[in-house]
Amino acid sequence: MMESPGTDQTTCTDAGDSPPAIRLAGIGKSFAAAGDRLEVLTNINLTVAAQAIVGLLGASGSGKSTLLNVISGIVKPDRGQVCIHGAPSDEFNDWRSISYMFQDDRLLPWRNALRNVEFALEAGSMPKAERVRRAGEALELVELKGFEESFPYQLSGGMRSRVALARSLVSDPRILLMDEPFSRLDAQTRALMHEELLRIHRLKHMSVVFVTHDVEEAVILADHVAVMSPRPGTIREVLDITLARPRDTTQPEVTSYIQRLRALI
Repeated sequence: MMESPGTDQTTCTDAGDSPPAIRLAGIGKSFAAAGDRLEVLTNINLTVAAQAIVGLLGASGSGKSTLLNVISGIVKPDRGQVCIHGAPSDEFNDWRSISYMFQDDRLLPWRNALRNVEFALEAGSMPKAERVRRAGEALELVELKGFEESFPYQLSGGMRSRVALARSLVSDPRILLMDEPFSRLDAQTRALMHEELLRIHRLKHMSVVFVTHDVEEAVILADHVAVMSPRPGTIREVLDITLARPRDTTQPEVTSYIQRLRALI
């Protein structure tokens, strides 16, 4: 379940024994710009249930990526509260359970696929053998078994995206954040990656929050779509997508949701 826009006075402890994966209450954020302050986010209220897939949809400049960075802890909000699994973000101590997949694949060209995935585990104290084992399992999960020794220049765009996804999954996250991860792919490859993400979500039961400009992508992937207004971004409406999967853009029910979302942007 997701909360609609409005003033949210709840706290992280209000959720009881089964807290949502993410709760944002009254989030505001501005940045310095030309000697002034540019307000990017204002009064963001949003709840993301455990195991839900949530799309952040809106025009360029509406603050979608900033909001994702607030959730991840990369950016600290000026106002409001971020709750992760029932804990305030400044008290949350399991940031390795949150993974972030960027718009660019950000693969290291001098590392092969296995070592690119392994890189996500190198900051801790995990033994090398365990890192390699888990990286190999992650590549197998995204159906790249046999390409462990391939370097990025030897891989297609879709395969590079799969390596990036494997790197995001290798830490076995409970929350996966994605900032337009498939936007640079051609339509056919993007559709395959949509299927891949949904398959892995069924296996891993993660909570997923993804940023997109693509209305069709939002309807195909999301359980809920949070539509953001132009800057300063706030959540204009949350639309629940109640259709069974798989979803096809030629289906009348899917087309109806697409039209509703386009009218909201």
